[in-house]
Amino acid sequence: MLSNKKGKGPYFTRRSIDGFHELKMWVKKMMNGIYAKLGKSLSAKRLKHSVGVSETAVALAGCYGADIEKARLAGLLHDCAREMTSNILLKIAENSGIVLNDIEKCQPVLLHAPVGAIVARRDYGIEDDGICQAISRHTVGGIEMELLDKIIFLADFIEPGRDFPGVGKLRDLAWSDLSDAVLAAYDNTILYLISNQGLIHQDALNGRNALLMQKNMQ
Repeated sequence: MLSNKKGKGPYFTRRSIDGFHELKMWVKKMMNGIYAKLGKSLSAKRLKHSVGVSETAVALAGCYGADIEKARLAGLLHDCAREMTSNILLKIAENSGIVLNDIEKCQPVLLHAPVGAIVARRDYGIEDDGICQAISRHTVGGIEMELLDKIIFLADFIEPGRDFPGVGKLRDLAWSDLSDAVLAAYDNTILYLISNQGLIHQDALNGRNALLMQKNMQ
């Protein structure tokens, strides 16, 4: 894309248009390959959820000015390790140098997020640190969440297949204030865990507290 010399806004050369179409076709081919590969490791229900998260992440990225293609990839791959057994999750985490806390040892399923980031690099060729970080943080969150982290975290909550009390309000909030929506998602999860006597990961508490402190400082 080049600047219009007549001052009437941007214009596209034939070369830039061809380059754009080539990039678009490359992205489509890559996504189709990832989708096909995911289909071999995830159930149909989990794959449908992953597509919903990807599409929701793309919409949120467009709303808040994040990289759309990174959001698309992170959303599609966020659960790439979700259906691994606890033993496999623990083994990959151990071999990768992930230091486990007591909650993760008790509930290895929580490791599917950080292990998913490892699998995304190893098995799907994802080299972008931002995409891998968003995958790693999509389950329990954490402090200093980047824009893409928040988008994938929230997209996982509000994708069209989700159905739980309060999801409608959370979806509405997602399009007006991303950080407030993430904070509401934290609250929803923490209250649910408390009501069911579930363990609460420290990163979730730290992430919620960080957002609250940022909000109070504004």
